[in-house]
Amino acid sequence: MATLTVPHQVPDAAEDSEQLRKAFGGWGTNEGLIISILPHRNAAQRKLIREVYHSTYGEDLLKDLDNELSNDFQRVVLLWTLSPSERDAVLASEATSKWTSSNQVIMELACTRSSLQLLDAKAAYHARYKKSIEEDVAHRTTGDFRKLLFSLIACHRYDGDDVNLTLAKQEAKILHDKLEEKQFADDEVIRILSTRSKSQVNAALNQYKSQFGHEIAKALESDDDDDDKFLWLLRSTIKCLTRPEEYFVEILHGAIAKTGTDEGALTRVVATRAEVDLKIIKEEYQRRHSVPLEKAIAKDTRGDYENILLALLGQQIDE
Repeated sequence: MATLTVPHQVPDAAEDSEQLRKAFGGWGTNEGLIISILPHRNAAQRKLIREVYHSTYGEDLLKDLDNELSNDFQRVVLLWTLSPSERDAVLASEATSKWTSSNQVIMELACTRSSLQLLDAKAAYHARYKKSIEEDVAHRTTGDFRKLLFSLIACHRYDGDDVNLTLAKQEAKILHDKLEEKQFADDEVIRILSTRSKSQVNAALNQYKSQFGHEIAKALESDDDDDDKFLWLLRSTIKCLTRPEEYFVEILHGAIAKTGTDEGALTRVVATRAEVDLKIIKEEYQRRHSVPLEKAIAKDTRGDYENILLALLGQQIDE
């Protein structure tokens, strides 16, 4: 469930374009005017605004926003104004280019998008960067990380709810046997996680708990420090496939609960989930941490950056 709030009477794209153009005029930028428009328009409306803006003024709205804004506010406005597929392409490119702690971004894209959304992101990536996501993931990663991430990003899952219970029982045992032997990156483990539908993975993990008396997460533990990062990614993969709201709560809490805010993670989650399931994520955050997500974010951010995040979280607008 989305947190995006759109007014009952939406101005036409020409009026929005005119207002945005005014926001760039004069001395300084009117950030408040931008916040009153863009975070209250859905993807189709934002796309139309960009088209009308270009046809009216001969300029690219994204380039004007890039030139007029700065810092974290600029980042969230630009990501939000992109279409979902363009945004995913940009995030994937940043992840494969910088490759700091961004293994998780590729996993996130592969495991929390539908098959069609992932195909759209791949097409946008190809159009923008003249190469494939798979190519860059294979080039930028090594070892077990490459094995897992390439399989996840290259897959085309069935998105339906149908489940083969016999297969789920069989694959639960396969997972158990491989993980008992600490073969965390075994081909069979990665095959199951990267090719089966989310419903089928869920069924296999339910069978795992039923047959062996504990969650699979217990088996994905190791005393070997060399395993820690890969096992975290593997646990996160399972969580994204089965309980994505819990994964995103962990990312958000990690971004704002520590000393110093991880604006990159905070911006990414809010911008990518506001039109999808941010309301569910908000509810899970409050259930786990006994504080509204809006309050936690407001405590950790300031100014226009705070205001646009709160708008995307569903802050009511004046009609």
